[in-house]
Amino acid sequence: MILPPVIRTVLGDVPAAHLGRCDYHEHLFQVSPLLPGDELDDETASGAEAAALRAAGIDAMVEATPTGLGRDPAGVARISAATGLHVVHTTGGHRSEHYGSGHWLTECPEAELATRFGTDVREGLPAVDARDRGAPATGPGGAPVRAGLVKAGVGYWRIDAFERRVLAAAAATAVSTGVAVMVHLEHGSAAHEVLAALATDGLPADRVVLAHADRNLDPGLHAELTAAGVYLGYDGMARHREASDSAVLDCLERVAAGGGGDRLLLGGDVARRTRYRAYGGLPGLDYLPSRFLPRVRDRLGEELLNRLLVTNPARVLALTPRADLLSAS
Repeated sequence: MILPPVIRTVLGDVPAAHLGRCDYHEHLFQVSPLLPGDELDDETASGAEAAALRAAGIDAMVEATPTGLGRDPAGVARISAATGLHVVHTTGGHRSEHYGSGHWLTECPEAELATRFGTDVREGLPAVDARDRGAPATGPGGAPVRAGLVKAGVGYWRIDAFERRVLAAAAATAVSTGVAVMVHLEHGSAAHEVLAALATDGLPADRVVLAHADRNLDPGLHAELTAAGVYLGYDGMARHREASDSAVLDCLERVAAGGGGDRLLLGGDVARRTRYRAYGGLPGLDYLPSRFLPRVRDRLGEELLNRLLVTNPARVLALTPRADLLSAS
């Protein structure tokens, strides 16, 4: 008997068909030495931003803050319950610069990282991030808050020793648990190199999301990547110093027209206190649904927009049986 696919959220597993319109990349809690003054650490304010996202028509989001960066799984679960927003939490690690010198996570060997990330998926995320895991965080109903995605990150045209260990541990976690892997690409660099590393570790491209692909608006490169089966995350909207929304939309249109529409995801990655209205900044989490998505609908149509927001996220976030991954690797 084949069971319908499910997605692991902070409030439990839900049928993939019920996920709805998904913003694939946001942050409700985040504290990093790389981002002084931009801490997301207030549950009330972050909850207000999540509520605004939900009110603007988004049904689900990925909380993309990995290990050691101020995440609050219990707080995320409370926000999810209060807003009705499905939230998929990540485990994993970020690129090296997000961790201070001597941070305990950067000292972990690959096997320890893989065990930790896998435990986050199977048993629950720890209430407090420390090398000694301690008790798992629990949601409003008392159940453990489990991760449904594993993250890795690399620097600009660089995969250092720590980042390579995280990639390998992320791949092992994906193969053993069925979750997908999201990889932060700094300025969209090293995409092929990351895919090659993950393939060496036994993870097929169709279980990988490359975040920030649109920080390098190269439709030819994106066509190559989507043809290889990988998912590309477009999340640079409202970052007008780097590229206009129209440039992001132009690239999106060209890649979709070339056949890549089944491998594209949309998110905001607003990710800063100074960019959240509830913290006193702009433009807020609802910029994506309120300002960008209507332009996608007007230019590319409702059918493609539904694929980008509903069909594609549901496919990649669904837990994939281990046997399927092993047969593909």
